[in-house]
Amino acid sequence: MSELQLNILKTLDSAGSKIEDSSIAFPDVPSQTLQAALNSLVARSMITYKTNEFEKYILNDEAKDIVNNGSHEFRLLNKVLESLEGLKISEVDSVLGKNGKIGQARAFKSGWISKDGDKLIAKVSNSNDVKDLTSDQLKEIEKTGTLSNKKDLSELKKRKLITLSKTFTFTILKGDEFALELKQLETDITSDMIASGSWKNSQFKPYNFNSEGVYPNSGALHPLNKVREEFRQIFFSMGFSEMPSNQYVESGFWNFDTLFVPQQHPARDLQDTFYLKDPVKAKEPKDKTYWENIKTVHQDGAYGSIGYRYPWKADESLRTVLRTHTTAISAAMLKKLAEDPKPTRLFSIDRVFRNEAVDATHLAEFHQVEGVFADYNITLGDLIGFMQSFFEKMGVTDLRFKPAYNPYTEPSMEIFAWHKGLAKWVEIGNSGMFRPEMLESMGLPKDMRCLGWGLSLERPTMIKYGVSNIRELLGHKVSLDFVETNPAARLDEEIFV
Repeated sequence: MSELQLNILKTLDSAGSKIEDSSIAFPDVPSQTLQAALNSLVARSMITYKTNEFEKYILNDEAKDIVNNGSHEFRLLNKVLESLEGLKISEVDSVLGKNGKIGQARAFKSGWISKDGDKLIAKVSNSNDVKDLTSDQLKEIEKTGTLSNKKDLSELKKRKLITLSKTFTFTILKGDEFALELKQLETDITSDMIASGSWKNSQFKPYNFNSEGVYPNSGALHPLNKVREEFRQIFFSMGFSEMPSNQYVESGFWNFDTLFVPQQHPARDLQDTFYLKDPVKAKEPKDKTYWENIKTVHQDGAYGSIGYRYPWKADESLRTVLRTHTTAISAAMLKKLAEDPKPTRLFSIDRVFRNEAVDATHLAEFHQVEGVFADYNITLGDLIGFMQSFFEKMGVTDLRFKPAYNPYTEPSMEIFAWHKGLAKWVEIGNSGMFRPEMLESMGLPKDMRCLGWGLSLERPTMIKYGVSNIRELLGHKVSLDFVETNPAARLDEEIFV
């Protein structure tokens, strides 16, 4: 690079104070290489330069061959003149190869040859009597980069003999520190320079404040974790505590029975739930009273309920499953709350597993965001009001509630938000008041009510980051660049509306 830089300085000095066209001064130097050298000299204030951008046509290999040896039609004419009795049409391809048909057609069009039976004969006595326009035009383009006759230019483009190319040249001027030698500039001040005092007479390379520098290697949170963290902060701001959610394997007792889900419910079928082969069964709960309460409320009814009136089976209750919802965690925490009943707010955000067909919006595992709010004598109105406050922190203020059915909540409500982009109501969650059959079986006071709600983590994440296929968010199709470069999440109106 230093040799090229010295050459630039010497050439500029010989030219006076300005090099008008770098492509003439340095014809064999690629523009990118030249620009890198110019930038280095600009950093030293030795020169300044201006970039000139223009378009020109360049010849391909076939066109260069025409410039050197004449056009296909001109060469065909010479071959016909060489053949005293005319050139057989069948021999054209052997003379011109793949360009035989083109040469023959253009020679006919120019009036240089004619057909006599199966032969081609010349209509001129000497090739010097004709003008090879194609070759002349290509020579002009090679010299100037274009043609004044746009029709001829268009014809050459159609024949794919020329292509348009952008060219960069530079106008170079002397700078304030112009010199014919390159001084070594210091990049750092060292302790030896300070000790000797040599830094006072040293020249330092100026800082380039426009340089981005080297991007440090670092880890990056997955977009799901970014949105998850934003949800966590909303819960914390509203006085919630996080439940332990690292137990993926549950018994049917905690996953279904404690939630008053009957043992014949479709959700407990193999096509909906993953059951474990090893271990097949879990241990019975240590609290035998609670165990019997669950059996009674299912089989015979209790706490004002007539139950489901079926023979409840302990073996079915102890089957091990991959949890289908984080409500299994909520049930265990509410059972623990029964030991010391007091108002509490709990939440969890973690994986759940369901035996579903995988498509653009469904996976066999996903994340559930769940909140639980327990207090004395709260009502459905409190649930609606709390939902409005919770979603308002995400920028979602236009809500509707629709009655729904859940085995473990009564009343139950689906939560809808108005999506401005889609111009329709979109379901964003589910909610309800936990049933007495569930709460009173645990030993919680009759006047202690518990409301709960849940939503997925994937849906708001996909909307936030513009992902249309969930398999691009989770799994082997995830782009690591997508994980690294996306910003932190902010739950504002664009999440749902």
